[in-house]
Formats: sequence, C-alpha cells, structure tokens
Amino acid sequence: MKRIAIVLAAMLVTAAVPVGAVTAQQSSAESSAYAGTHVSFDASENAVTNYTVDGETVLQSVSTSSQANAGIGLDIALSAVTDIDASALSLGTTTETSATVQADSGATLNAHDNPKGTLVIAAGDESQYVTANLSGESKAEQVDDSRVVVENDNRTGTFIVVGDGEVTVNEEGNVSADLAEDSRLVFRSYDGERTAEDERSEELIANGSAAAEVYVMQENGSTVADTVTYDEQTTVETTSDAKDNVTMTIDRSVHEGTIVMTTVSEEALAATDNLSVTVDGEAAVEAESYSELQSAANGGDNSAYLVQETSADAESNVYVAVNHFSEREVSMTNDDSSTTDSTTADDETTSSSTNAPGFGIGVSVVALAGAALFARRRA
Repeated sequence: MKRIAIVLAAMLVTAAVPVGAVTAQQSSAESSAYAGTHVSFDASENAVTNYTVDGETVLQSVSTSSQANAGIGLDIALSAVTDIDASALSLGTTTETSATVQADSGATLNAHDNPKGTLVIAAGDESQYVTANLSGESKAEQVDDSRVVVENDNRTGTFIVVGDGEVTVNEEGNVSADLAEDSRLVFRSYDGERTAEDERSEELIANGSAAAEVYVMQENGSTVADTVTYDEQTTVETTSDAKDNVTMTIDRSVHEGTIVMTTVSEEALAATDNLSVTVDGEAAVEAESYSELQSAANGGDNSAYLVQETSADAESNVYVAVNHFSEREVSMTNDDSSTTDSTTADDETTSSSTNAPGFGIGVSVVALAGAALFARRRA
C-alpha cells in the first residue's frame, strides 16, 4: 500500500505542473512546424519543406534570397538559377487560418490554411530570388512569364507573379522566380485539374485586377474566414455573425477600385439566385461577364458582383467589384435567411483558443488526492 501512496503522490506532483510550462515546452519543440486543417509544413534552417495540402505534399522545398546575396551572377538567365545561398528562416506568427515565415533577406512567406493551400511570398524592400523544388513525379509547365503550372499526382498548382518579376521552369525541372521589391509570388493548388474558372482567377491575380481573396469556411461548427491579400494597399476584415450573411470591411489606400474574390461554403452562405450584395448599404449590380466586372472595378458607376459555381461540393465563388475606395463595407446575404431563427448566432466567426483538457488541473488534483486518501484507509 505504501507503493500505491508513493505513485499517487508522484502523480499529484506531475498534475501540479503549471499548464504554461507544458505549453512552453511543446511550443519550443514544435516551433519549426505548422499543421492546420488543410496545410502543413516545416520551416527548416533556410527552407520551407514538405509543403502539404490536404494530405498531399505539393512542394518539397521553397527557398528565398535577396538578389544581392544570392551568389548568382548578374547576367545569368533565370532558368539557370537552380541553387541559391538561401536566407535563414524563422516561423513567426500563427493564427487560426495562417502562418508567417520570416526570411533574413526581408522576404515574408505567408501560408494560408484554406482548401487551395495558398502560399504568398512577398519580396519586401529588396529584390528576391525564389526557388521551389517540386515533389515526387511532379511536372512543371510554363504558361507565360507570370505563371507556371505544376501537376502532382492528385493536385495541380500554379505559381503566379504579382507585380514586377518573372517565374520560369528551371534547368532541373523545378521552379525559379525573380521578384522586384514589393512584388509577390503566389502559389495556389487545386484538387484535381485546373478549371477554366481557376484560370480566370489566376489572370485576375496576375494582372492586378484582384487585390484580395477571402475564404469563408465552416470548421468544427464555427464559421472561419481566411483573407489572402495580393498587394500592400488593401486589407480585408471579414465577419459572419449569422448563417447566410457575410460582411467584409475593405480598406484600400488608393482611390482606384478592385475585385475581391470570395469562396464561400454552403453552410456559411448559400449563394443561390436569392443572393444579394450591397456596398455601403447600396445594392451592387449583378454582372453577366468578367468584362462587366472589371469595368465596374475600373471606376464604373456602380459596384458589381458575379457568382460562379465551383467544381468543389457545396462551394460557390462570389466576385465583388468595388468601384472606388478608401474604406467600403460589403455585405453578402441570402434573402431566404430572413426566416432563420436566433440559433444561427452560433455561426459567428471566431478565433480558436487552446484550453487545458477535461475539467482542468484543479479538479484532477482533487480527484487524485481522494484516491490517495482511499489508499491510506485500505492500508
């Protein structure tokens, strides 16, 4: 019985260790890795490795270096840039839907935990080289100077240059990019083959027509939103305070209009014929084509929107063209939701938090103490 008492005492001591200490140890051990609902990767000393989307590794590694320190000759062709003196990396801020990796070169790599596994590499204040080594039997194909398509076993991905720069298939069959300062390299992946809709979205990103992309998803009973920005001038804050209602506050430091692409799950917003879109309380016009959408974004008389079905189940794309800025509020509502009862308030967009399991350490200590007392009485 003395042995039982000793074991129980040891368990009490272990249970009394502060939660923060355990969390800190785990944080230290896992500081170079990220694992979200859709995306996971490791941030090694100088590369993002094993970049995986929905269980499939789409990129073996991604490295970046300022052009001044890349160890590359000034007159070398981009296709010959296969090995660079890669900058040191460190995993920085993580949120419910994204993770940031900072490079010593000044570049920033933002991984977005959405179904496309979007990775955005921002050059920052210096020109950068980026090299991406593909995984497995992947094949890369040049589309134009701003796009390279990568085909994996079950997924297809596209590298897109936004701003001044170039991306190409290099001599080793991998991908190399040359980014001017303040430019970005975007990687998006698709489950299966790219559709015509995917290609049109890529064009809007590459030519600067689309400044941001928002994913509104239903996860673990809550609505979460992930925002991907493609320039430094635009920020988007998204809320979903009830089913079938999504509100975006878009702030843009220039007057010119832009397109915000949204992908919404049916649980968050059923984008049917009853969808209505307003900008600052005024109804947006439903566009019949992409050209009408772009005309609205280029200073048209009214803001506009376009709804497109996707190949994914229970998802829709809603493109919203806002005709001018600075700060505008966009609301998307399914008019059928007017009869929805108050229980939909549980769908409010929230941030995840980490709590101690079960009833907490206090209750565990009391339970163990009771067990120890029982053991003494039996003795």
